[in-house]
Amino acid sequence: MNKTNPMLLNNSKFIGALQGLQSFVIETGADLDMAFDWVCDQAQINSFAGDLDAFDCFYDVYNEAADSDHANCG
Repeated sequence: MNKTNPMLLNNSKFIGALQGLQSFVIETGADLDMAFDWVCDQAQINSFAGDLDAFDCFYDVYNEAADSDHANCG
């Protein structure tokens, strides 16, 4: 039997967390670690650091949000 873990990019809780991440970062000024922990909490997972595709998506969303937040501070 071939046991595989479902990809997080197909996990509705993970996708929902990514969709809320920009607001969370802008409202709280969260750094990368805090944002990572928040996504894990929202998606009810321990970590996604080993899922490179999921981490890349997270990092892209985080950077976009962090850049928006810094642009609004001037």
